[in-house]
Amino acid sequence: MARLVRHDRNRPYVVKAKEGEALYMCACGLSKNKPYCDGSHKQTADEAGADLYVYEDGKRVRLVSFYQTE
Repeated sequence: MARLVRHDRNRPYVVKAKEGEALYMCACGLSKNKPYCDGSHKQTADEAGADLYVYEDGKRVRLVSFYQTE
């Protein structure tokens, strides 16, 4: 069964490693190289913050909820 997860961030987290190295951690859920960012979040740039989307095979579908959220 599919599980929908809302991601409230459409850019990676930056983690400072030793000697000034930066690691970019996926926060959008779309990276093919998790937990690291692969740039897939660029697909989410025009998403509305309150909407819920499903990504599959490179396509995006906006879901319509009939339930109220708090």
